Amino acid sequence: MMSNVKLIVGLFSFFLFTILFTSQIVSQDQTLQKINVNSKQQLYKDPMKRTESEWKRILTKEEYRVLREKGTERAFTGKYDGFFEDGKYFCAGCDNDLFTSDTKYRSGCGWPAFYEVIPESVVEVEDNSYGMNRVEIICSKCESHLGHVFKDGPEPTGLRYCINSISMDFKPNEE
Repeated sequence: MMSNVKLIVGLFSFFLFTILFTSQIVSQDQTLQKINVNSKQQLYKDPMKRTESEWKRILTKEEYRVLREKGTERAFTGKYDGFFEDGKYFCAGCDNDLFTSDTKYRSGCGWPAFYEVIPESVVEVEDNSYGMNRVEIICSKCESHLGHVFKDGPEPTGLRYCINSISMDFKPNEE
């Protein structure tokens, strides 16, 4: 008799836990949809925090490899390397403003190059990977890898922001 009571209490507890847990997941999904978490657009000024599974859902495999795993496109293959239209470049991970077209120049390095960033749009991080001493550029909003900056650019800054095309989106100026 006592074992039957324990079994019934155990089953009741299991079903109660399952119902509560399921309702919590549904509630979280509704909240994520409400705040538009699956969009590339960030709604808040604070740095964006997403789980790796969220990043994998919103980025293509190649975007994920470059933006989240710090990969690099092959030289001269990116869509913005030889692209010179008027507009702004945005982070492909979160839509953060990065560069304006008037700071873009033809460096010949095989990746889009800019001599200046939009203020506070990127963070510089020391990068000693592959036996090189470089400065990595990550988005200040979502911390995605964008490329590297070098001190061999044109005036007025003397800098060359060498950026992966896949890490950016472009929006033309409205006329």
